[in-house]
Amino acid sequence: MTTGKHRSPYVRLFAIPGTKAFCLSGAVARLPISMMSLGIVLALNHLYNQWTIAGSMSAVYILAMALVTPFYARLFDRFGQRKVGVPALVVQLVSMLAFAVAALFRVPIAILFVLAVCMGLTQFSFGALVRTRWAYALRGQENDELLNAAYALESGIDEIVFILGPILSAFLATSVHPVSQLFVPTLACGFGGLVFFSLRNTQPPVVEPVLVAAAPASDADVRAALNSGSQGTAGQVPTDSLGVKQLHTHRSKSKSVLLYQGILPLLIVFVVFNMSFNAFDVSVTALMKEIGREQFLGLQLALVAFGSCLGAFAFGSRQPKHSSWSTMVRFLVLLTLGDILLRLTMHNLLFLGVCEVLTGLCVSPLFATGNLIVKDIVPERSLTEGLSWLTTAGSVGTSFGSTIAGMVLDVSTPQAGLMIPWICTICAVPLALFGWLLARGKKTQVTEE
Repeated sequence: MTTGKHRSPYVRLFAIPGTKAFCLSGAVARLPISMMSLGIVLALNHLYNQWTIAGSMSAVYILAMALVTPFYARLFDRFGQRKVGVPALVVQLVSMLAFAVAALFRVPIAILFVLAVCMGLTQFSFGALVRTRWAYALRGQENDELLNAAYALESGIDEIVFILGPILSAFLATSVHPVSQLFVPTLACGFGGLVFFSLRNTQPPVVEPVLVAAAPASDADVRAALNSGSQGTAGQVPTDSLGVKQLHTHRSKSKSVLLYQGILPLLIVFVVFNMSFNAFDVSVTALMKEIGREQFLGLQLALVAFGSCLGAFAFGSRQPKHSSWSTMVRFLVLLTLGDILLRLTMHNLLFLGVCEVLTGLCVSPLFATGNLIVKDIVPERSLTEGLSWLTTAGSVGTSFGSTIAGMVLDVSTPQAGLMIPWICTICAVPLALFGWLLARGKKTQVTEE
């Protein structure tokens, strides 16, 4: 008979009450991350036939979203997911509908840019909220080993979303209406988000610092501590006596996640290698349009996500043998090789598709590893903020990728655009090595102490 510990980690994850509900609803609510950015590019290119405008507006939307994601995360950590999430979700839905309607009626570009910024400023990271719930659901020494599987699962779900999103966006843009793909993610976000925030049993509690009033000088324990300090042998205080510093406590101040050692190098790595993804999407979109195969665009983009989904479940089914930083370096090297293959095989769609699946195998493990690094660095009370900073870094990178790819495509060809992904990933490798060295140095210092 198979014991509990020998069952699949995914079976054990969903045996925990409430996990199925928040995992599924969070997945539905995340559909905009795979549709809105690409939907903006498709809609604007169809309406105005300009890659730079389309790529820039997508980048503006992503950048605005990246700027406010940590702010929302801090509110979630401080006041709770439901209390902040419900009103924030309503505002988000209104802004998404406003942008979609404005694009449908072809308002001037300047107004669309303003609406894109407003829409981005209302977005928050459902992925970070779900991962925080997993950390809460798996709290305790017995379930700690499952957290790697949970984060890999969420990375896999992200990729499933990225499989369905581009296919749906491309189909709606080419077969229904150039703007129709902006309405579907709005509906999905509203439905999934409302269900997610209604699940109170798995909502992490708010961790608040407790204010303890300082003991007055006339207090008996304070006088005893002072007297014991003056009467100890050779100035030594007995170990069972209360010290004055122990009797005076103050409110603990919330430390910014960015100040924890190792966070900034990790964020820089995520900015750089995430530039490759939207640069690839925009360049492949231009390639499909150039060769008259736009009907296959969604499938072509989904193949990378399919490979990443496979990589996520394979990565989460076993415990990593190496440190998280060394694992990240290895997968970045493999991703760079994969991006080079994508450029070399771009003229044959069959070979390109095979290489997209193989390259995608490296993507989810990178994100899952980044989440584990954050979990190891930041305290539990700031976990949502820490994970959201990772999302922000990735969003900043993808916005840069959209902008750069759009500018390159307006003056050159898709062949030049597909050079951008491997250049970005190869630049991320030495940055990850630097983060690995910092982490090893810190571990050595702690061991010596």
